[in-house]
Amino acid sequence: MADANEGESSTAKPTLSTYQPRPTIYSASIVGAQAAAVGAFVSTVQNALGKHTRGAAGFFTRTGGTIGFFAAMGFTFAFTDSVVANTREKDDALNGVAGGCAAGFLAGIRARSLPMAVASCAVLGAAVGTFDYGGKTISGSATPESKEERRRRFFKHPPPSPLQTSAPAEPSE
Repeated sequence: MADANEGESSTAKPTLSTYQPRPTIYSASIVGAQAAAVGAFVSTVQNALGKHTRGAAGFFTRTGGTIGFFAAMGFTFAFTDSVVANTREKDDALNGVAGGCAAGFLAGIRARSLPMAVASCAVLGAAVGTFDYGGKTISGSATPESKEERRRRFFKHPPPSPLQTSAPAEPSE
C-alpha cells in the first residue's frame, strides 16, 4: 500500500498557518458589553464615594455616563483591532496599536481637547502595542507545557528513598 507522504522529502517546508478572519461586530459587541460591566462597577464606586441626595439610583443618573463611556471605548478598541487585523490579514501588535489609539482618541474627545486626544492615542496605542508584542500575557509564555515545566522547576524535588534506588538483593545460598 502506498504511503500518502511517499513523494515528499523529509526536508519539506512546514506549512504556515493561515490567517483566520475575526468576526468584527460580534467581538466588538462582546468587548463593549464587558467594558460596560466594568463601567457599571466604576460608576457604582463613584456614586458610593460622592456626596449627593439621589440614593442608589445615582449610579445610573449621576455617574451613568461612565457606563456608556467604558462601553464605547471597549467597542471602539475591539472594532478597530478586528478591522485592522482583517484588512492586513495579520495578527500582530500593530492591530492592538491601532485599537488602543482609537480608544485613546475617544477618551481625549470626551475631555473636549484635541491635544489630549492625540496624547491619549499615543499612550494607549503604545501600551496596548507593547502588551501585544510581549505575547499578550502578563506572566510571559502562555503555553500549558511551559507553565507545567516552570511549576516543576519551582518546587523542590524530594530525594529518592533508599529503597527505590537500591537494586533488589539477590538471595544468597
